Amino acid sequence: MADLKALAESIVGLTLLEAQELKTILKDEYGIEPAAGGAVMVAGGADAGGEAAEEKTEFDVILKAAGDKKINVIKEVRGITGLGLKEAKELVEAGGKAVKEGVDKAEAEDIKAKLEAAGAEVELK
Repeated sequence: MADLKALAESIVGLTLLEAQELKTILKDEYGIEPAAGGAVMVAGGADAGGEAAEEKTEFDVILKAAGDKKINVIKEVRGITGLGLKEAKELVEAGGKAVKEGVDKAEAEDIKAKLEAAGAEVELK
């Protein structure tokens, strides 16, 4: 059982380039082809692989600092989150707080761009 766990950990730790190479080896040398663009990888490490994929597709938008134009940042935070004026002001003044959590990369980049345009310092995690 320990060998299977080590194998699963090895598969989960692969980079995308290494995973692609593994797929090629399985296809060429063993005749194993993924049904839908990577089903072999999913079958090889479904539990841990799902966690790794989740980390890469979901981002938290963190407001590090409001900058000089705090009022503009508060307005943007209100528009993005739907918070009231008081709650948005508290979030902006606290700094280091998440404006949005668990969003996809495109939405996270969009939010980051809006907040930076308003004068805020933003980080994606």
